[in-house]
Amino acid sequence: MGQSLPLVLASSSPYRKELLERLHLEFSVDSPSIDETPLTGEKPYDLALRLSKLKALACAKNHPGAVIIGSDQVLDLEGQCLGKPGNRENAIAQLLKTSGKTLVFQTAVSVIDTSGQVQSNVIPTTIKMRFLSQLAIEAYVDLEKPFNCAGAAKIEKMGIALIKEFSSTDPTAIIGLPLIALTDMLKKAGITVLPGI
Repeated sequence: MGQSLPLVLASSSPYRKELLERLHLEFSVDSPSIDETPLTGEKPYDLALRLSKLKALACAKNHPGAVIIGSDQVLDLEGQCLGKPGNRENAIAQLLKTSGKTLVFQTAVSVIDTSGQVQSNVIPTTIKMRFLSQLAIEAYVDLEKPFNCAGAAKIEKMGIALIKEFSSTDPTAIIGLPLIALTDMLKKAGITVLPGI
């Protein structure tokens, strides 16, 4: 639809790639290698924002003349950062910790245009978790293996059964890439998703 600038998604996430494909834009994928360790005292909102920028900046070095999209998601549990569990034991522990609680998934997106200008946005999604038994948690973890998802909650799959309520201004934010905000950011960077919008 009139796209003339190259577009790069700075992510190894198959879910972000799938989401970006919904916009019918041509893009390539580059997986940045960055340190995702939270800074001392860093809040979930700030961590998600910083990592989305770092990912975009890391890829921008390899793709001059392209528009770059970086994104990151951090689970906020009462001000504490919960990242990807990495293994079964940590996934079970995270889900036991979040059982029955209200969580906020902070999903950040950053876009770097061809002049190096950075736009960033963070979209929160509030989720009320069901009270989960050890049996339910273990069954879910063994079925989904949600080791690369913040808080071990793979919402786009079976993880939806873990949730009691969900609230967000952008339903795609919870999956990892807020397309409503991204559409506006891409337009400012010179890429229009649909003519006239």
